Amino acid sequence: MNAAKTSEKSDIDLMNDPQAKREVDRAQANRDELKELIAQAIRHDGTIEPLKGLHFNRASSPSECVHSVSIPAFCAIAQGSKEVLLGSDRYQYDPMHYLLATVELPIISQILEASKEQPYLSLRLDLDPTLVGSVMVEAGYPSRSRADVKAIDVSPLNANLLDAVVRLVRLLDSPAEAHVLAPLIKREIIYRLLMGEQGNRLRHIAVLGGCTYHIALAVERLRKDFNEPIKIESIARELGMSVSGFHHHFKSVTAMSPLQYQKQLRLQEARRLMLGEKLDATSAAYRVGYDDASHFNREYKRLFGAPPMRDVERLREAARETASSI
Repeated sequence: MNAAKTSEKSDIDLMNDPQAKREVDRAQANRDELKELIAQAIRHDGTIEPLKGLHFNRASSPSECVHSVSIPAFCAIAQGSKEVLLGSDRYQYDPMHYLLATVELPIISQILEASKEQPYLSLRLDLDPTLVGSVMVEAGYPSRSRADVKAIDVSPLNANLLDAVVRLVRLLDSPAEAHVLAPLIKREIIYRLLMGEQGNRLRHIAVLGGCTYHIALAVERLRKDFNEPIKIESIARELGMSVSGFHHHFKSVTAMSPLQYQKQLRLQEARRLMLGEKLDATSAAYRVGYDDASHFNREYKRLFGAPPMRDVERLREAARETASSI
């Protein structure tokens, strides 16, 4: 009853405020156009990169959980919905919302809504740290970032930001114009993100001080040396932090402990080695830093839901079915 009254009230408010109604209509028209443009650009399930740093994804059915490593990027959905898991945190978004990721982190993602009639359609715009820093300076934004802002979050996709995204995607039909205008529109998108509620999060990418920067260095170190024994005391000392302080700030930004982060990186790389390079489970385990194959098998099953070789065979079978249906 209350929800109905609220909806009725908002409709009346729109009727009494022509400008607000125009904004709503403009946003809906942009959402419809974005859906059509992406559907025309990518006609089969999969991913493409029609412009440098701009990626489209299409799927005709909901997906299983996919393990990957996030990169600094702005993500929007034209049709369907998706959920991203970071540690114990869940983020769900759809055409009315966008997701912003600012640090390379092991994530689990799943497409929730998709069908052949209404396929999942999305875009990802990679965010270059140099470009983000340049826009911050030009906009007069301070380089300081509030410490311990989570590295991923979801926010409403407002009309002005959506409008810039649509104008960027329109450039696919005009390569000559895209060469000149795409960099300008990318700067506008970054500027509008900075002006929005995720401005502090976006500064993760270019920030030059504070705990977030230190954690970004630690993440880079752990990614680079993921197959080596983790030395928390050494990393904390290099960053000028106490061990307890390092643990606290790392988990505040990444939603997981350094050990959990390294473990996920190791297991994802082992999965890639078995799938892509056809290594057996024991060889993959040793390659990513496990000395005990049985310990590796237990942790692998806990993360991916099946023992290593059974999981890899399941992935291969799913790939064969997808290939045969195209």
